Amino acid sequence: MSDTIEVSFKPKYFTAKKLVPLVLTLIVILLDQITKILVTQNIPLYEIGSSFFGGFFRIVHVNNPGIAFSIGQGWSLLARGILFRAIPLIVLIVVIGVYMRNDEFSQLQRWSIAGIAGGGFGNLIDRFFRAEGVIDFLDFKWFGIEKFAHTKLKFLSWERWPTFNVADAAVVICGIFLVVSFLITMKKNQKKDGED
Repeated sequence: MSDTIEVSFKPKYFTAKKLVPLVLTLIVILLDQITKILVTQNIPLYEIGSSFFGGFFRIVHVNNPGIAFSIGQGWSLLARGILFRAIPLIVLIVVIGVYMRNDEFSQLQRWSIAGIAGGGFGNLIDRFFRAEGVIDFLDFKWFGIEKFAHTKLKFLSWERWPTFNVADAAVVICGIFLVVSFLITMKKNQKKDGED
């Protein structure tokens, strides 16, 4: 009977390259929640707390029971509960699961996914623990063009961009980095395939 050596190709879940970027997840959650607490304690609801650069940037206090761009505000509590709480929570759990199992992500991709997860969890905390919905407070002038007001491109006519928060900013910024990193990886792979 000969001795055999088993070779395992299972991914290593808890390595430094996987765990260290998750610090960004925690930082985004903390910054998001701390800023929301400061806003709710210091600025009355639907009022402007501070205005900068002639009103170009304002810190305000608004509640958003919907999702991005206030979509779903008028939906029933059950529909919002399923679509804005349960499904995003499941998606975030799946994303973290894929993140931990995958050994192929680059470090930029890992940090980007960690930032997106932090933003997702930041807004989910609001959806689960704030009856009024997500707290938004970052408000920027948009310089809309009036002629687009009656088209399908209504956002081009807005006077101000929809109010958002730290979690939203993290999702957008890290999402851009993630897309760029995937495009770079695809380009490298195409170049490598062309050389073979």
